[in-house]
Amino acid sequence: METRKVQTVGNGTYTVSLPKEWAESQGVTAGDTVTLHDYVDGVLAVQTCDRSGGDVPTAARIESADPAVIERGLRAAYAAGVREVTLESDEPLTAQRRRAVERVARGRIGMSVAAESEAATTVQIMLNSEEVSVSQSLRQLAFTVRAIHRDAVEALAAPPGASPVGSRDEQVDRLAAMIERSVSRGMADLGEVDALGTTRSELFESWTAMRELCRLRDAAVEVGAAAAALDGPPAERRLESCRDIGRAVRGAVADGVGVVLGDEDAGVARGALGDLREVRERIDAFDRRLDEAGASAPELRRVSRALRRSADRGDDVAEIGLRRAARRGESPRDAGAER
Repeated sequence: METRKVQTVGNGTYTVSLPKEWAESQGVTAGDTVTLHDYVDGVLAVQTCDRSGGDVPTAARIESADPAVIERGLRAAYAAGVREVTLESDEPLTAQRRRAVERVARGRIGMSVAAESEAATTVQIMLNSEEVSVSQSLRQLAFTVRAIHRDAVEALAAPPGASPVGSRDEQVDRLAAMIERSVSRGMADLGEVDALGTTRSELFESWTAMRELCRLRDAAVEVGAAAAALDGPPAERRLESCRDIGRAVRGAVADGVGVVLGDEDAGVARGALGDLREVRERIDAFDRRLDEAGASAPELRRVSRALRRSADRGDDVAEIGLRRAARRGESPRDAGAER
């Protein structure tokens, strides 16, 4: 770390000299233009114009005829922030490879096949950062995951023929992938952070919350799978216990996401953490009564484990909310009222 003295020039403008070694390593000379990015946390970043976005890849190539390799490559390119991907092969794109491309494109917002020939296929990702709202995507993701979780718990009352997750699972993947892409581009290019209208720390917290919400979706899928394996609905008191636990978890998740997004204060996150402590006590009590559940006990224990994982994910989301509240300067003790 180096220090520089702030000076003034004739018209009263403040100036700070650039370290010579840094300027030479970046190819900056007198007369060149640099971009300045200022942040609410007091950081002023200097970035050379020819390097702005230079760490964000614009194009990639996949040289393979293996559908699995193509699929993995496209997913990785999207997450990395690539704008265009060219698939090259010595032979024409087969129906199996085309389906692999379409599968990934269908699960990624803004991705589509732009051109196709016998020699190559070009896939483009047309997402304008100024039109992307990470906060709104996280809010929609949380809403979708809570709906999946609610339906999975309700499936205990009347196990459906198909999974209660349905097509909403794809919506979760699409939203999660877009958040991951936005975070990846923002971490590599300060201009992308400006375009997204957020900060790098907020981007990271949104990404962390997104990962926890996806894990909550996975726990909901497990509840749905256990419901489908039951011979019939559990006893009414056990069913109501599961419903109560599920409602409390989803409420805590909603509160935690609200704090992460800045809609609520730290007191709401603390209240959610308190609610989840009570939820774990209810789950413990539920577990103790399962010895009387007879043949349905194994599947109900499976439900219990999934509900406990759901509570853990809610706990993590609330903790992320507290972290963001702390950065906003809210005191853990005086922000908001306890519920």
